[in-house]
Amino acid sequence: MKKILIIEDDIFLGDVLVQKLVKEGFETILARDGAEGFQQIRSIKPDLILLDIILPNMNGYEILEAKAKDNNIADIPVIVISNSGQPVEINRVLALGVKDYLVKAQFDPEEIMVKVRSQLRKNDTTNDKHTYENENTVSKGQGSSLEGKKIMWIEDDKFLNDIISRKLSSTKCTFFHSSEGEESLTMISEKMPDIILLDIVLPGMDGFEILKKIKADKKTKHIPVIMLSNLGQQSNNEKSKSLGATRFLIKATVTLDDIIEEIKSVIAESEKK
Repeated sequence: MKKILIIEDDIFLGDVLVQKLVKEGFETILARDGAEGFQQIRSIKPDLILLDIILPNMNGYEILEAKAKDNNIADIPVIVISNSGQPVEINRVLALGVKDYLVKAQFDPEEIMVKVRSQLRKNDTTNDKHTYENENTVSKGQGSSLEGKKIMWIEDDKFLNDIISRKLSSTKCTFFHSSEGEESLTMISEKMPDIILLDIVLPGMDGFEILKKIKADKKTKHIPVIMLSNLGQQSNNEKSKSLGATRFLIKATVTLDDIIEEIKSVIAESEKK
């Protein structure tokens, strides 16, 4: 029986997770204190850890840092469950070896089970194909309106790209990804996507410059573009719209479901023209 350690001080969330995991057949241990949780990691060596960031006595970052220094427990996979979905926090925990990430505001017990099963399978070095099949089954399955559509995401954050690609996998669309300017422009010209999601801050050529080039090309100027930013300055919004973007979204204020709905809405509007 696989052992899962939950380190979470939210009483309600902790109990919900325990009930769900026990029902699914896992041996489940709950620690409501960071220092206690770290000691449990060392003593029971669980197969998987579900970890909150804000904890009494020892926070999630400190646990991850201490875990990484101990060879006996360093390889135990961790899924973070946090109040924040900010890319800066995501990047920090990724650098500390976290395998996946959930935002409490988007709490879904079924999604947690998908991620738990996924990480346990990966840890057993089995084929990830079954993971994606399970994710597609459990997913809310946002309709068939994106089926067959070609969607391109230009984003240099690998973790965010992984999240959106898995989310989109349930819609039966064709998904393309690029992390930098020149490559993305080549791909757009070759693939001719139905919609483009474009981050502003990118290495080399930024999102504004890419947007200018997309709209300056007769072949691609009709493709709708949703601009994405970590910051919500009105100037970025105005500049995006002036360069031809259809939407401007702030990453910290939208969920993955919001992004999917925006994609559907923009494609539907584009098809009416």
